[in-house]
Amino acid sequence: MANPSSRQGLIDYCLRELGHPVIEINVDDDQLEDRVDEAIQLYREFHYDAVEFVYLKHEVTANNISQKYIELNDNIIGVEKVIPFTSRTRGIDLFDVRYQILLNDLYSIQSTDIIYFSQIKTQLELINQLLVGEKPIRFNRHMNRLFIDMDWDDDVSVGEFLIVQCYRALNPDTFNDVYNDYHLKKYTAALIKKQWGNNLKKFEGVQMPGGVTLNGQKIYDEAVEELKELRQEVESVWQLPINMFVG
Repeated sequence: MANPSSRQGLIDYCLRELGHPVIEINVDDDQLEDRVDEAIQLYREFHYDAVEFVYLKHEVTANNISQKYIELNDNIIGVEKVIPFTSRTRGIDLFDVRYQILLNDLYSIQSTDIIYFSQIKTQLELINQLLVGEKPIRFNRHMNRLFIDMDWDDDVSVGEFLIVQCYRALNPDTFNDVYNDYHLKKYTAALIKKQWGNNLKKFEGVQMPGGVTLNGQKIYDEAVEELKELRQEVESVWQLPINMFVG
């Protein structure tokens, strides 16, 4: 079918794109699977439709505090930040300056403009950024560990939750429409074509029954050029703007 919704459907589509069943495509099943994996990897790296912006919650454990990091799943490709710890309620009581300021603001808001309250909140956030700031983070997706440079023994407790703002790669087996993405289909077909040409190059010049001569080098060269154009297209058209996130 022209709109594949599964891994095998994508493979069948690409083979038909290359001429199957009219032409025999000399590519092994394992080679087909490898080329699909390669295409999905590039799709996740560059295509903005391949990732989603999410907030993940993580409950702090004793191991997190002793190891000083939290583990994320394999689908996380980048982390922007952890929600500021200033929102924690522990340590904010009747004598806390933030409590007193907000209490006064809430009282005066009944007789003053909302703009005043907004300005006060903005000023408090600015002061917090200058004097406290955000906790530095370090993340590498090949390790799947998010390191937060803070005092784990004092800043958090077992059972508290951390909110991680990050980018997660879509799982095509869950969101089947990924397999029908225009660029993914074209790039997968070009990769299979390159593999086909590479296989046929081993028999270059061999004459088949009927006088047909295999020309794997031409198929290979055409595929390389197609891949180059598709790579340029995904980087210039489909890639997300460069952003400052970790990982």
